[in-house]
Amino acid sequence: MPHRLREAEWTARAASHRRRIDSFTAPHRQRARRGEAHPVWDFLFTYYSLRPRQLRVWHPGYGTALAGPAGAEYLDRAGYTATSDGVTVEAGFLRTRLSTVGFVADLLRGTAARAPQFGCFGLHEWAMVYRTDAVRHDKVPLRLGGAGTDAVVESMPLRCTHFDAYRFFTPAAAPRNRGVPTRAAQRDWEQPGCLHANMDLYKWCFKLGPLVNSELLVGCLELAADARELDMRASPYDLSDFGFEPITVEEPAGRAEYVRCQGVIAERAAPLRAALLAWCERLLGAEVAYDTVSEGFLPAGKMN
Repeated sequence: MPHRLREAEWTARAASHRRRIDSFTAPHRQRARRGEAHPVWDFLFTYYSLRPRQLRVWHPGYGTALAGPAGAEYLDRAGYTATSDGVTVEAGFLRTRLSTVGFVADLLRGTAARAPQFGCFGLHEWAMVYRTDAVRHDKVPLRLGGAGTDAVVESMPLRCTHFDAYRFFTPAAAPRNRGVPTRAAQRDWEQPGCLHANMDLYKWCFKLGPLVNSELLVGCLELAADARELDMRASPYDLSDFGFEPITVEEPAGRAEYVRCQGVIAERAAPLRAALLAWCERLLGAEVAYDTVSEGFLPAGKMN
């Protein structure tokens, strides 16, 4: 039996969610209307491809039924069905997503079990422009110029553990990394100190939508935004025109500041990772219960 939310309760949660998202996305939407690009914040809507209109839709997560006539608005959305308890995400939809749920659960579990590492100093962005003229943000100057940026990369070891950062290293930078992260071995590389692994909690949440509730999604989005700011403040780009003070990782004081901030992000990410892993495990358990209830297993517990 799904957990049933009264209409007044879930519509209030949905309205609160829309206000939270509208406040968060307002600057991005205003820039989009003016046709303005932003080297820091556009990343949240391009690389992480969920659009503001999609973010505005609140989802209760699998195992919760939305009571009352207002729930009919969800019936045009993927995965939802009407039941005697209300509108809910159907078990058949969960079954189509099980491989993704299992992948995410395995990745999160492996990441959480590993000791955090804080010695990369955000040099992945520097490695992406090492010995090349094809910089990723070509309208933003490099703080130290090309030669100065190259010198920083050559002065310290590269310790990137995140494949989706490493794969953008220049051909000259890639061999300088300590090891070669791969997609196939992603679970064996990711670790909880990694800024991008923590940002990706947002990606995994929206890839599992609408199976996971939107409150967790927004918590992960807000963490991703703060991690993105740290990422770019420590980057080789001069973002002073956009109001960002650099973290000078080429200097000992800057590296110490980066590690401190990286640790704060990791601490905030830990309970979000645990919550998302708990969702994945309940989803996998719900499918077991669905398939074996005729053999005496009890239905999965409520998830709200």
